[in-house]
Amino acid sequence: MRYFLLFITTVLFSTISFSQTLEPIKWQATIEKETEDSYILKFNAKLDKGWHLYSQKEAETDDIAPTPTEFSFNNTPETYTLVGETIEPAGIEKYDNIFEMEVKYFEENVTFIQKIKQIDKNLKTVKAEVFFSVCDDERCLAPDIVEFNLNLSGEASENKGDLTSITETDKIKSESLNIEVKGKEKFPSDQVDQKSYLNIFILGFLGGLIALLTPCVFPMIPLTVSFFTKSAKDKKKGLFNAILYGFFIFAIYVLLSLPFHLLDSVDPEILNNISTNVTLNIVFFIIFIVFSISFFGYFEITLPSSWSNSLDSKATSIGGIVGVFFMALTLALVSFSCTGPILGSLLGGSLSTDGGAMQLSFGMGGFGLALALPFALFALFPNWLNSLPKSGGWLNTVKVVLGFIELALAFKFLSNADLVEHWGILKREIFIGIWIVIGIGMVLYLFGKIKFPHDGPIQKLSLGRKGLGIVTLLFVVYLIPGLTNTAYANLKLLSGFPPPLFYSIYEKESHGPLGLDAYTDFDQGVEAAKAQNKPIMIDFTGWACVNCRKMEEQVWSHPEIIEVLKDKYVLISLYVDDREELSENDQFKFLKEDGRVKNIRTIGDKWATFQTVNFKNNSQPYYVLIDANMNLLNQTTAYTPDVQEYLKWLKTGLQNYHNK
Repeated sequence: MRYFLLFITTVLFSTISFSQTLEPIKWQATIEKETEDSYILKFNAKLDKGWHLYSQKEAETDDIAPTPTEFSFNNTPETYTLVGETIEPAGIEKYDNIFEMEVKYFEENVTFIQKIKQIDKNLKTVKAEVFFSVCDDERCLAPDIVEFNLNLSGEASENKGDLTSITETDKIKSESLNIEVKGKEKFPSDQVDQKSYLNIFILGFLGGLIALLTPCVFPMIPLTVSFFTKSAKDKKKGLFNAILYGFFIFAIYVLLSLPFHLLDSVDPEILNNISTNVTLNIVFFIIFIVFSISFFGYFEITLPSSWSNSLDSKATSIGGIVGVFFMALTLALVSFSCTGPILGSLLGGSLSTDGGAMQLSFGMGGFGLALALPFALFALFPNWLNSLPKSGGWLNTVKVVLGFIELALAFKFLSNADLVEHWGILKREIFIGIWIVIGIGMVLYLFGKIKFPHDGPIQKLSLGRKGLGIVTLLFVVYLIPGLTNTAYANLKLLSGFPPPLFYSIYEKESHGPLGLDAYTDFDQGVEAAKAQNKPIMIDFTGWACVNCRKMEEQVWSHPEIIEVLKDKYVLISLYVDDREELSENDQFKFLKEDGRVKNIRTIGDKWATFQTVNFKNNSQPYYVLIDANMNLLNQTTAYTPDVQEYLKWLKTGLQNYHNK
């Protein structure tokens, strides 16, 4: 069971970085005279690969949506008028795995066009302003504004602001944003890739070992090894062919993953889009239901017999190395009815992660190696064949148990679709309830209370069936608290697999993330930390930040983490995309490092600039641990879906705080 759960559970990487100010978009503007009194303004944006700029059309949804691009002009009825709306190109309209909805966005190069009609003959310059935000597959940057001066004579330039307009008050307010964080030298910039190809290779290997115990594969081991050792002219030749046979089995399964690398090279996002696509998740749900029914013995999923017959005849007639290859390919085909569903689990799990095609290759390699090893090892040590258990009813029992597991996994894919579309069909407690029913069914089967078509009469329950039945029963008991609205509802072993805690049939508190007390003003949070003698966690977040919500709902919701955040830290959540305007006295002009003047007008402007000034970073989510004296307590971190890794990061900050 754990093998299958780990395959489906998301495997992402976290980034730990101090210097990561991103500038993935560059704007340019041009102006062209069309007639005596009409002009065409063009605004061109060039984006780095993988980054998206979103349409001007605002998404019609109450859920988190991308920040639309907005153009504003300094026109008045006496100066010039806008002819129509700002025109944007067709762009790309498809499902976005960040926002989990259909959106329209632009990549690489995009030009917006606005026509104007001059009214004031003395008009010399048109001023335009672009408000925008960009995202990639992991994060969104805080909204930004670019201003342009377009001279009707044909010249256009970015308006970086008038440096002479910056007053002493502006300078004082700008300096107040710099909190002078201390201890950066103790926690230098670093970047950690947590994707473990070794782990998924091992899990694929375990899947292959499970496939060995199915009735399609297990009986083939002694038959095939005996064939190679007895039919060869000498012992060495037989050993060579058996080992080569095993190698070809391994190679065939690795080759099966290569087409997905081609998909990855065509569009780096395609595997992510596949994994979050509602239609495909429903298709996987149906496929897994079919797999489970097949494993229960009601029918068999087989490839056309002509394929295996043709390959078998080629293996016999050709001989040599090529013949051994065709024999390996024949095994892969004839065993498909048992290996196919397990491979389907591997495929579905790999496509649900950011590892994509490379993780799939490692998983398939591990699967193929597990299938290949017995043929090579038993050829080297033929006496081991005598220790193999005889084929019999136990093989069908293994197959039926896999059917129950496939049935449980099917509902994970339906849950993915349900979460994306907010259907409310599979709330967390309903999902867990279905698993409990499936688990009870598996227990009844293992103890002989229910049977399937290919099951023979049970004279006496084997020790293996009893042991697996007891383990399954204990697992069902473990699931039961997940149906409640108590502190025990968060099942640690399944963290991240069922729907998140917030997606519940029970009403949840909405004050702050997960009901936590969170300060939205930095100075107030610092004062609270001093009063409570606690360290601080700064949470740079956004209302439209999907990965911020995922961290809150899937990582922060873990009992150990929410306990630490609630009792050990003062939480300060700063929303960098909050467009609520500051009071007039709190607005000011800020001189950026690139020489541009940024108008700090909104709450989001302030906290986005605050993040960049102090941590040289402008992406969200972004987390910082400091004390009330602005001493850094640990490396900063970003999107970290691994619960244990994030918990370790929090505890390290606590330890460093108490050591001080």
